[in-house]
Amino acid sequence: MKTVIFADDGVAGTAQIAGAYFSAMADPQKARAVVAGTTLAESYHPRVTEALSEASVVVEKAKVVILTPELAKGAEWLVTFAGSKVAANIQGPQRLEWPPMESPESKQSFNEVEPIRDSIAALVSGFVEENGWSRAD
Repeated sequence: MKTVIFADDGVAGTAQIAGAYFSAMADPQKARAVVAGTTLAESYHPRVTEALSEASVVVEKAKVVILTPELAKGAEWLVTFAGSKVAANIQGPQRLEWPPMESPESKQSFNEVEPIRDSIAALVSGFVEENGWSRAD
């Protein structure tokens, strides 16, 4: 099974969305997501949880871990968002940098988070499909 780390600065709202969609789309026998940031979080940000819930994506027991070289050693991929400094000193996994996204944590309403969520969902979908990790229908 492959491990994919989705990482961003802070509590990693964009990475939270990416990790949740990855977990929903990828076959758990083939790949799993880890969400990492520069700040530990025992649960996802409420705005992120609301946006994911609206799309019927469940985030039970989801948390954000600190991205460390040790964590990265066990990963096949490290996916970040342009402009993020979280992975500057991390070596090992294959790297993928996605376009910059606004932080969902800074938004005041679901309507502001929805386009961010949808953009990330499309990126994750392509990534999962490209690597052959899709769930069997």
